[in-house]
Amino acid sequence: MTESTFSTALTKVNDSFFPMIEKQLTGNGIKMDNYSKQCVLTAISSINNVLDSKGITWNDADLDKNNITQILISVASLKLNAAASPREVYFQTRNVSVKKQGTDDVVWKKQIEMGIEGDGNDAILSNFGRDVQSVAQIWLVRSEDAFTYPSFRGLKLEPPTWSPTGKGEVVRVVYPVIKKNNTVEYHISEREDVIKNLVAHINNNMMNETFGIAQNRFKATFDEKKKIAKKKSEVLSKVKAVGLAALDEEEFAKWISPAWKDPQSRESMLIRKMRNNVTKRIPKDFGNAFVEMNYEASVDEGFASARQEITDNANDEIIDVDYEDSTTNSYTDQPETEQYESQEEVKEESQSEKEPVKTTPANDEPPF
Repeated sequence: MTESTFSTALTKVNDSFFPMIEKQLTGNGIKMDNYSKQCVLTAISSINNVLDSKGITWNDADLDKNNITQILISVASLKLNAAASPREVYFQTRNVSVKKQGTDDVVWKKQIEMGIEGDGNDAILSNFGRDVQSVAQIWLVRSEDAFTYPSFRGLKLEPPTWSPTGKGEVVRVVYPVIKKNNTVEYHISEREDVIKNLVAHINNNMMNETFGIAQNRFKATFDEKKKIAKKKSEVLSKVKAVGLAALDEEEFAKWISPAWKDPQSRESMLIRKMRNNVTKRIPKDFGNAFVEMNYEASVDEGFASARQEITDNANDEIIDVDYEDSTTNSYTDQPETEQYESQEEVKEESQSEKEPVKTTPANDEPPF
């Protein structure tokens, strides 16, 4: 007599994804330790909750399972825990238009998107920061606090000082980072620098904007595209000139997500951006090119889009990838290293249109 084993649908999902994730990580020279497995489990559970809330099943034919596999690989390799509090990573659904293979027909697919939260960047910094021993308690400096910037006497660093009052808005974030040689670095991000993140956010949300010049961006002629690009440039220049006050300007409201505008979430968003601007600029050593690639894909949508474009279309079209300048100050007793930062995008919108891309055969779609 054979004993039947009870298993839930989520257990079957775990059993289907785990071997694939472990095989791909092992194939790239990465050992999947117990914490990585825990991260994958919590990620699958969180994704399941997102799908349930949208009425989507794992067997939904419109669900892009290849995309989920890639997300789980990123979660495992970067060791991001979806069950941590505060959150390190979040998931959301997005409808994406894709072109059917061999035809001009466009269909809508449902994709899961992963975003790294502020504490997720802290976890990555602690796990992969180059020569980082630990990250001390971060400083959230408010406008009415007493604060002095660090200074140098030759090679000797005078640390910054901070006397918290708890009053006023957070104007800067300071990360004291303890290195393995017991030196301390102070990385500072200013509130006013978040305007560059906001400009990137608006620029992303204007992806499909035509200002009435063309029916849509895909059907726009060359001259129409030039006019659209000029209008976008004018809007972004206005935003830069206005600064963070642009969050209250009705003129830009349609391109700004509620998480940026709403009073209950605006301050959290600005602080999170300041923290991200700090952590993303501190050098990291992932020890494996595959892990580094997953990190870049997780934090840089331009990089991910470019890689997907190359994979699907053999790089047969021009790929536009925008980057933004440095926004963070670092004070250390070590020589300053020039850093390169890519554009950061935030996806608060649950639904948007992307440029059609060709689909690839889902060879490794797990059966449920």
